[in-house]
Amino acid sequence: MASPGTKDNATKARIINHMNSSHTSSLSRYLQHYSHLSLWKSHPARLITLDLNGLLLSCGGTETYRIPFNPPLNSLAETRERVVEMDKECLAALGREEMGITEFLPATGIWAVPFVAISCAFIAFSQRWWFAPHTLPHSLLGARFSNFLYAVQPYILAFMLFMHAWEGVYFMYYKLVKFNVNPRTRLFWLWTGTAFLEGGFAFMRFNGLVESKRVAKAKLMH
Repeated sequence: MASPGTKDNATKARIINHMNSSHTSSLSRYLQHYSHLSLWKSHPARLITLDLNGLLLSCGGTETYRIPFNPPLNSLAETRERVVEMDKECLAALGREEMGITEFLPATGIWAVPFVAISCAFIAFSQRWWFAPHTLPHSLLGARFSNFLYAVQPYILAFMLFMHAWEGVYFMYYKLVKFNVNPRTRLFWLWTGTAFLEGGFAFMRFNGLVESKRVAKAKLMH
């Protein structure tokens, strides 16, 4: 028969493996909320060890942080319930959603239409000389319309860059961070890049992904 110490060590190992394989976002939130680390610094977070008094976490493989249990646990069997409670507290304090987005949806299918259209618009207005006399666009569009586009090109380009940059920043803070996508991941910048280029179409695709996950979760609960 295994001794109590052996059982505790096995339980501890299972908890550590489970948290590090399936709940790294929760560990990162513990560091942000309880240790007041930034979103950037708290990733990647790992659980090093735990005892009845708290968790010992690391981030980036260098610094370690102690997250106390308040009150301490009576046994390691209480760990799951306590860390779930702590994560709920972190979610509320940080303004995050419990759901995490872990996948990127590129602009394929019908979404490719606005992607190509907006890309062409950026390319078209990126160079003013394209609308100057004696150029192919000038010949195709006619002198009057080409002269008009030549005159307004700097303003249109500036407006497009401003609006798409604003949409990209908004998307980062109110979509990606809210749904637990860390800026130190490739996923974060894939979504940010497509949000900068596509604007509202990326928002719609992201919102659709969130809704599909909510529906799938609701079905599992019934």
